[in-house]
Amino acid sequence: MSGWLSALATALDPLCGPVGIFTLLAGDGLVSCGASGWGDEIAFGVKVTVTLAIATLPIGLLLGFLIALAAQSEDKLLRAAVGIYTTIFRGLPELLTLFIVYYGLQLLIQSILGWMGIEQRIEINAFLAGMIALAVVFSSYASEVLLSAFRAIPRGQYEAGDALGLHRSRTMMLVILPQLIRIALPGLGNLWMILLKDTAYVSIIGLSDIVRQTSVAARVSKEAFFFYFLACLLYLALAIISSFGLSFIERWSRRGEVRR
Repeated sequence: MSGWLSALATALDPLCGPVGIFTLLAGDGLVSCGASGWGDEIAFGVKVTVTLAIATLPIGLLLGFLIALAAQSEDKLLRAAVGIYTTIFRGLPELLTLFIVYYGLQLLIQSILGWMGIEQRIEINAFLAGMIALAVVFSSYASEVLLSAFRAIPRGQYEAGDALGLHRSRTMMLVILPQLIRIALPGLGNLWMILLKDTAYVSIIGLSDIVRQTSVAARVSKEAFFFYFLACLLYLALAIISSFGLSFIERWSRRGEVRR
């Protein structure tokens, strides 16, 4: 089954598949697929970038949603904690956050193991570190978007759910969340675009994304302008595809609105 899935993925590869862009247009050039060009390496970098962004999104959204809920809590300590969290990760540059997670988490785990009497060197996976770092940054911004969306929903919506005998969790799922998605979607769409671009930071810690793969190709081939320009085109293509996807989701979220 895994061999069949691998063959299907190769056939559907938009860059180096049988009808991929590099396969059809590159010929024997710098980005041709195979041993003669850098097409395979760059196609792999695109997959890593997209996979990292998609893996980070649900974690960042969930954290942002929980932080937005906590920010509305009656517990002052909880509100203060989430306020400190969002202030720190919105204030720190994303690159520093990545370094703190990548190197700091390793030191933390090694310190815990040392305290337990276990002497072992720990190295955090670059993909995991990038996902955690981008997720905490994304969640700090997403929480503000979601908090604003929560405040835009009239309090009477909650009271209506209570009047119908719905539990607060049911009211949240059936009444509040559909409205929350519709209100917060434009802001979250902008954050998704930022997340796509922020994945470029993971090249610093050795993850083979678009930027790292094109940088290696630029150094080896001495064609820096060509490969960095290609990286720009790839990010723009991902942004355009995302724009179409976000437009579709926005139309879907508004399908229940009454036309005026």
